[in-house]
Amino acid sequence: MFKSLFRPKQQPRRASSTEGRVVYAVGDVHGRLDLLDGLIERMTEDYRATGRQDPPVLVMLGDYVDRGAQSSQVIDRLISLKAQGAEGRFEFRALMGNHEETLLHFLDDPMAGPSWVEYGGGETMASYGVQRPVGRAEPEVWEQTRQAFRAAFPPAHEMFLKQLELLVVYGDYVFVHAGVKPGLPLERQTAADLLWIRNEFLDNPHGLQATVVHGHTPTEEVFVGRQRINVDTGAYATGVLTAVRLDGGEPKIIQFSKARVS
Repeated sequence: MFKSLFRPKQQPRRASSTEGRVVYAVGDVHGRLDLLDGLIERMTEDYRATGRQDPPVLVMLGDYVDRGAQSSQVIDRLISLKAQGAEGRFEFRALMGNHEETLLHFLDDPMAGPSWVEYGGGETMASYGVQRPVGRAEPEVWEQTRQAFRAAFPPAHEMFLKQLELLVVYGDYVFVHAGVKPGLPLERQTAADLLWIRNEFLDNPHGLQATVVHGHTPTEEVFVGRQRINVDTGAYATGVLTAVRLDGGEPKIIQFSKARVS
């Protein structure tokens, strides 16, 4: 079912270089540890099949938390992957998503809470053992919730999130969470656009001499085009987590699917 539903959408492409690296980029996880673990196994098998011995690159495109039920466990796994990368098994790069930015905001500002829970923050709170307020809670209730969440939020998780990158570049590929503002060079891109932009980026040529690899906007089909590659397939809702392998040839889509966790 999922294989046919998520058949990659193709456009003619120019030859793109990764400067000799094999790069795997993973779309929005959103609290689905089960999918992340399964996809890691698939990518590991895929890399072994290439016969290469040099360490590959793993780029996580952001939005690890919210909506799914396993946000805390996903952050634990990413911290573990970062430690493995430091041992030289592979190169690990993790980008910030708009959901991580909002979580960090809530740690200091209780009034970031109401908007956060509207798009999945309540599930993240629950994964750390904190109950979200019910209904239209007063500011003091949100402050109590913020204090409880901060007390439950491990310092190692906060440090990991604060060290997330906004963009990385490998050869002719730029990796960001949401996209880039069309018409601006990379050095003039703002964090707000890299984390939040949507239609302005999706609907217009960005003007960079690169292919932008991103998530943020869930689609039923993986989008593989000349200007951009979108690997967000709405894992929290669809049960399908997607990665793309880039190595200088045609991009290869790798997926792991599983029924949604209730």
